[in-house]
Amino acid sequence: QLQASGGGLVQPGGSLRLSCAASRHTLDYYAIGWFRQVPGKGREGVSCISRSDGTTYYHDSVRGRFTISSDDAKRTVYLQMNNLKPEDTATYYCAAHAVFCSIQVSEIDYWGQGTQVTVSS
Repeated sequence: QLQASGGGLVQPGGSLRLSCAASRHTLDYYAIGWFRQVPGKGREGVSCISRSDGTTYYHDSVRGRFTISSDDAKRTVYLQMNNLKPEDTATYYCAAHAVFCSIQVSEIDYWGQGTQVTVSS
């Protein structure tokens, strides 16, 4: 139900745009978020967007550098990542939670597959 793409290798200070393609039903009834995970650590919520109440969420570590947006016509949620840092290196997952944003891994209803982001010179 969720198809993530857009990861890659980028130098520090560079940019990437992640995409999460979803069904019409998912976009209508679920908030879409992005999580990331590095080996040996749990997944952490990075950003989320809810069409139901118009809210967005950003983790403190990415606020001001990442922007989440939704294109209804393309049924895709984007995560624009600018000024990337080595500590942003992780596998990024898009996820769906019913109606409102949630950054609690245990509350997520659907997960997409991961896409690897590597920030290195």
